[in-house]
Amino acid sequence: MRFSLNDLIADLPAEQVDEARCFYSSRAAGRGPSTPEELKEVRAKRSAPPSADPPAIEETAEATGARVPVRVFAPSDGRARGVYLDIHGGGFYMDSAARGDVRNRRLADALHLAVVSVDYRLAPEHPWPSAPDDCETAALWLVEQARDRFGTARLVIGGSSAGATLALATLLRLRDRGAVDGFVGAALQFGTYDLSAQTPAGRQIADEYFIQAYAGHVADRTVPDISPVFGDLRGLPPALLVVGSADVLLEDNLALAGRLSAAGNRVELRVYPEAPHGFTGHPTAMAQTALSGIESWLLDHIAQP
Repeated sequence: MRFSLNDLIADLPAEQVDEARCFYSSRAAGRGPSTPEELKEVRAKRSAPPSADPPAIEETAEATGARVPVRVFAPSDGRARGVYLDIHGGGFYMDSAARGDVRNRRLADALHLAVVSVDYRLAPEHPWPSAPDDCETAALWLVEQARDRFGTARLVIGGSSAGATLALATLLRLRDRGAVDGFVGAALQFGTYDLSAQTPAGRQIADEYFIQAYAGHVADRTVPDISPVFGDLRGLPPALLVVGSADVLLEDNLALAGRLSAAGNRVELRVYPEAPHGFTGHPTAMAQTALSGIESWLLDHIAQP
């Protein structure tokens, strides 16, 4: 079967596409720090993240003898329908769980989910495998404790960019442990699925400093824990992949969707027109449509028996 990229583009109102086109035509493309010195400077200049109301509960997740800080949001009213494990983005070397507090508070209250965000260790101070180790710890804690802690054992996971990469790596680790069944869905936004420069998108980002900071010490970066697109993808929960048609990582997201499907998993791919990397964090109607779609997808999979 042959198809074009246009066959995969999300069907949106023309005014949303026009607004996005106008927004991106006047917006300079973002770029992350490219040296250790730039990273240090950018981190120092970041403002404190806005506070959520009610605020996060700071806890420590513990499993298999490992510990990691997490930020927990329970629904302000009513029992949680399920638990969403949020893994933040930032190139494996920036940002924090706290930077998502406002979004996660809104998500908890709007969807009646408990939201747990993991504060994994960052590169280059803590290169691979520190981040996936921490995410695995948080996920195993939920597998073991979610029913007692939140009254439900229905789990979903998600993240954007590096967070999507870590979410998929976490699911592969859980699958290999025989502990993935508690997770009923994964919402993956524009993930970085090849850090080895072997794929089309991987070659385009091969010189980015974040890769050197996170996995520069690894001789073979095709190991699935670093580059999940190369993994055995059988036995994973249903996945939603969201990416923009102008994202530098588009090809690898398309490849991952195909590999997930070929491995026997249920997968849905949504490609948004005119949208670059990180578009769901931008102030456009298209971003809100994409986020609303992700939320509806999460609720549908939490509710399914």
